[in-house]
Amino acid sequence: MPRLRTVALDPEMKSQNIKMIQEQKTGNEQLKIPEQVLPGWKKMLNYHSLVKQVPFFLFLTLLAVIYIYNGHYADKMIRAINKTGKEVKELQYEYKTVKSEVMFRSQESELAKAVAPLGLKELEESPVVLTDSLK
Repeated sequence: MPRLRTVALDPEMKSQNIKMIQEQKTGNEQLKIPEQVLPGWKKMLNYHSLVKQVPFFLFLTLLAVIYIYNGHYADKMIRAINKTGKEVKELQYEYKTVKSEVMFRSQESELAKAVAPLGLKELEESPVVLTDSLK
């Protein structure tokens, strides 16, 4: 570290130089807060100012609660949508199964088997066409 020369200065400048030299020796470079800013911070942290800010803190708390509720509500809705989607898929599968069964049973050969116990048989001759004789 270079050696500093001393110069005759007024006492205020000398004290500032001594502080700077001490900071350089210790290696502490601290962020200095200007004196004009401190009273503003002190004003914000006194009891009256904190009491004055309580409604705002309550408003922020309400917003946080609403935010949490909204997240839970969204999760609940997603679960309900997924459950409904599964039910719709199951109903689609059931619809396709029943539809294929109806199509199979409505075939001519299957109808003949189904009505055979009732004594009904297929026509072996062509149907007779009826005509109106009054014309």
